[in-house]
Amino acid sequence: MTPASAGSTDAWGVTDGYHDTVGGWHPTPAATRAAIHAAMHVDPVHGDLETAAERRSVLVLRAGDVPPEISYPAEVTLEDGTRLRLQRAWPPDLPPGYHTLREVDDTSLPLIVSPGRCHRPFDLWGWGWAAQLYATRSSASWGIGDLADLGRLGRWATGLGASLVLVNPLAAPLPSAPQPPSPYFPSSRRYRNPLYLRIEEVPGATGLVDVERLAAAGHALNAERRIDRDRVHRLKLAALEAVWAGGVTAGAFDRYVAAEGGDLEDFATFQTLAEHHGGAGWRAWDADFRRPDASEVRRFAQTRRERVRFHQWVQWLIDQQLARAGAACPLMQDLPIGFDPDGADAWTWQDLIATTASVGAPPDRYVRRGQDWGLPPFIPHRLRAVGYTPFIQTVRAALRHAGGLRIDHVMGLFRLFWIPSGLTPVEGGYVRYPADDLLAIVALESQRAGAMIVGEDLGTVEPGVRERLAAHAILSYRVMWFEEDPPARFPRQAMAAVTTHDLPTINGLWTGLDLEAQRHCGLEPNATATDAIRTRLRALTGLPASAPVIDVIERTHARLAEAPSLLVTATLDDALAVEERPNMPSTIEEWPNWSLALPGGLEALECAPLARAIAEALRGRRQATSRAGNGTGDRPTSSRSQS
Repeated sequence: MTPASAGSTDAWGVTDGYHDTVGGWHPTPAATRAAIHAAMHVDPVHGDLETAAERRSVLVLRAGDVPPEISYPAEVTLEDGTRLRLQRAWPPDLPPGYHTLREVDDTSLPLIVSPGRCHRPFDLWGWGWAAQLYATRSSASWGIGDLADLGRLGRWATGLGASLVLVNPLAAPLPSAPQPPSPYFPSSRRYRNPLYLRIEEVPGATGLVDVERLAAAGHALNAERRIDRDRVHRLKLAALEAVWAGGVTAGAFDRYVAAEGGDLEDFATFQTLAEHHGGAGWRAWDADFRRPDASEVRRFAQTRRERVRFHQWVQWLIDQQLARAGAACPLMQDLPIGFDPDGADAWTWQDLIATTASVGAPPDRYVRRGQDWGLPPFIPHRLRAVGYTPFIQTVRAALRHAGGLRIDHVMGLFRLFWIPSGLTPVEGGYVRYPADDLLAIVALESQRAGAMIVGEDLGTVEPGVRERLAAHAILSYRVMWFEEDPPARFPRQAMAAVTTHDLPTINGLWTGLDLEAQRHCGLEPNATATDAIRTRLRALTGLPASAPVIDVIERTHARLAEAPSLLVTATLDDALAVEERPNMPSTIEEWPNWSLALPGGLEALECAPLARAIAEALRGRRQATSRAGNGTGDRPTSSRSQS
């Protein structure tokens, strides 16, 4: 956590600087501030360039809040259509939900009432596996892990005593070639990736000659460890088209389409338009198609109705298979911080995003050049002006069929590091967001879904953020590689882990192979910081530098089991002693990011002695933490809810 104050913020949320992870102050350059204002379409000297309609506001209330003064009499229309007259005061029992407030002057605005705290199971105390689904394939897969594999993984995990599977984002990419590999660069965070479908479980696929031929080609892709998404995409798309051509039974499909409404219609239309333009994103389309509300788009959707329906059907299939996977073991979904500027969400919400800026991270001791993630940020005042609808839809979609949600870079609910086009991360600056409102929405959606929330709070975290997350019952995320304290002193209100997809595996760290890989990629790794982590690991495990990796992995998880944190997770990579990390930040072609399958697949995992040893250690952690304590007087054996 940063040690000093956050500085000042202007009317548009642009801050005057930030403190880095070691307390150094970095002022926001004047040129950066001007470029951010331009990206927001505001003029800080002559006033807002927005129209009055675009400045329409929203009222957000939380349990225990004192409601603001309003003009009486007023009327609240509840989400279910019930109307409540407010004569002199607010009712004491206004239910949580999305309502409408209409005042005496006929002014109306969205009214969001939140319970103020996220769902927290009363018996929350457990452990789980962190899985990259694309990598978790089986002999039945078509070259990539799929939702049937996820269900199989869940059943195996449950059998070992696990209470959850944390899975990488399953969000939909552009339907382009090459297929984008990163699950954190989606076209849409509301809909999902067709590559994760198990074709053989699609109704109508059984017995089709074309599907059997395509399945044989798909199974052959398992011979290569590097995942070929382009070939998987071609094979699965051809198989789905073959099933679709044979006719699809309506019923449940049509009910799904009706429930999803215009959002699914827009997404399916986008998919069809992207195919029409050779897989390109919307900014490269013919001008007539660049806005979803354009008359040409509506005409196109009508003339290509069958293809639009096809893409709606594909999303229905994914939804059905995801529900089955979630029934096998509670899933913790992962919400990316943003979306592809050329993708479906950016097309739909183009008036609400800064298209001439992207978000990232400032330089730190691990990535000295900083990071530019290429994701366009929402403009804070425009997001509020539409009642936070895009944020609500995104969180709700991420919680579908889930028992939990990990919010990637949760600090983005408070502020985001903007990098204007043409500048580098060193020249970026922070922009603040209405955190209280966004947290209230997360709490409301969490309670409705009955799902717990974890905030990935790694990196540059300003003072007070973790306290505000805890007040909303959002668990912190503690990673052993970043912690000076041993796991026994980790906080209770957290999900603890050894490493993440962006950091070295235990094998890669212990052997030095990860550091060697970074240098081979042309990066500038902080060897001193990496050596310090390795030294801490030696002290933590009590093993000499010559110890076999398997012993190190087992001992590391035995120590992780001492964490009093409500949840702990182990990666499947460590369960198979994989040396390569899934993703190498700041690389594109230099490293096979998001493209390496687990060696031996699910079959190897299910019979791996190391995986069972890890499970045994984590399954017995209640006794371990009872002996160790957490040094704070907080009894770690208690599993009662704090919500």
